[in-house]
Amino acid sequence: MELKSLLILGAGGMVGSALNRAAQDRGYAETLTPSSRDLDLTSQSETHAYLAEHRPDQVIVAAAKVGGIHANSTYPAEFIYKNLMIAANAVEGSYQAGVKELLFLGSSCIYPKMAPQPMPESCLLTSELEPTNEAYAVAKIAGLKLCQHYRAQYGVKYHSAMPTNLYGPGDNYHPENSHVIPAMIRRFHEAKESAAESVTIWGTGIPRREFLYVDDLADACFHLMALENPPDWVNVGYGEDITILELAQAVARAVGFTGAIETDPSKPDGTPRKLMDNSILRSLDWQPSVALEQGLKHAYQNFLDSEQSGTVRAV
Repeated sequence: MELKSLLILGAGGMVGSALNRAAQDRGYAETLTPSSRDLDLTSQSETHAYLAEHRPDQVIVAAAKVGGIHANSTYPAEFIYKNLMIAANAVEGSYQAGVKELLFLGSSCIYPKMAPQPMPESCLLTSELEPTNEAYAVAKIAGLKLCQHYRAQYGVKYHSAMPTNLYGPGDNYHPENSHVIPAMIRRFHEAKESAAESVTIWGTGIPRREFLYVDDLADACFHLMALENPPDWVNVGYGEDITILELAQAVARAVGFTGAIETDPSKPDGTPRKLMDNSILRSLDWQPSVALEQGLKHAYQNFLDSEQSGTVRAV
């Protein structure tokens, strides 16, 4: 099989880095990995010019402005604008440049707040979204629909993957804007270092969440791109969920924190449960390989290594 050229948009992030590692293992003839300093994906002219110059065979759109509940609630205008621009510029720019294959990465938050559990792909747009991340979700739905309609009208293989909550090497450890696992890793690590007696987590600890190690997502992406006729969009999850309190306990074990774990019910819980129906992807002969306890150990070791080298991401 002829080796292809691949463009990874968002290569500097956790997902992009995992995709780049997986691409190297698969022996692409060329892998393009522009950073946000090299290419402003919110600029139509820059994005279209880059794609027209390089004309890759395949594109993966992993770039996004991302964050947890606090960031999504505080900066909704930035989340919807930047993510809409990234999706529109990447998809239209790829089409104009003659790119035949594109994979757009979304998020499980595209599904309704009160979606059936586990959430099937078919529940998209059937009821209201979770208010705390509606801006981000709307932008990701738009990207998914761009791919679906470009595929239907132009015959290009543009499709989407909707990952569950991700974690792993290269995660963002910002004290306020990070997702739940890196936020917990940092807080439990700092509590261990300071010999704190307890750590308090947001909310009741009752909501349930599903988590997927980022290298498993990368493997799923290349599996999907190798299919002749992949679904327009497909869920990519681990297949099991746990409560936020159980997650905190698992992170504490990985970090080695032995103090008490308290909850703060005055803080928002977000969606009660978010478990994806992964039956379609399983039927396409893919399943994850990294269990949560193992993945948390890898993630914490990467945090320690990054902290020692002064390269911890905190944006």
